[in-house]
Order: sequence, then structure tokens, then C-alpha cells
Amino acid sequence: MTTYTSDARKHTSDTAETMADVRYEVDRIDRLLVEILAERQAMMDAAARIKGARAAVHDRARIEDVVAKVKAECARHGLSPAIAEPVWRTLIDRCIAYEFESYDALRLAAEAKS
Repeated sequence: MTTYTSDARKHTSDTAETMADVRYEVDRIDRLLVEILAERQAMMDAAARIKGARAAVHDRARIEDVVAKVKAECARHGLSPAIAEPVWRTLIDRCIAYEFESYDALRLAAEAKS
């Protein structure tokens, strides 16, 4: 299990008083996002390894399920769906492309061993 480590939180949106404060927190959050996205990417490698058929990589129903779950979380956390939905659709699109690459690389490596 990954632990999301970073500098201790210095400011909130209510306590930030300068642009330096805001930039510090944005940079800290970006480092966390990179760590979390790397973990998500690793799950694409696992999916590529587990899925039996290349056609299973792109799953329209799963895409819509993920987006619906994200939009539901938006309400709980105060995130604008107008920000979240296009971000997640792009993320999903890029993860699918990555998973296709991973799937193909795994199969190519397996063929080379045969």
C-alpha cells in the first residue's frame, strides 16, 4: 500500500495569505497527484497482465461507471464536475492507451520467450 507522503500541510484555502502560500500548496498537491497517478498507472500494468483479450482493454461500460463514481465523489468533496469530468475522461483515455502499450509489450515478451 502506498502512503502519500509530502511536506506537512502549511496552509488551507482559508489560511493562505500570499501567492507564495498558494503556490507552495499547489506544488505540494501536484507532488501528491503524481504519486497517486503513478499508482493508478501501475494498476493499468496489472490489468494488461490479467486481461485475456486485447479487446477487453477498452470497456465503455467501465469508463462510464468510473466517471459516474467520480462525479458522485465531487459532490462529497466540493469539486466542480465541470473540472472533474473532462480531467477523468482524459485520464481514462490516456490510461487506456498506456494499457494497450503494456498489453502489447507483455504479449510480445511472452512470444519472444516461446
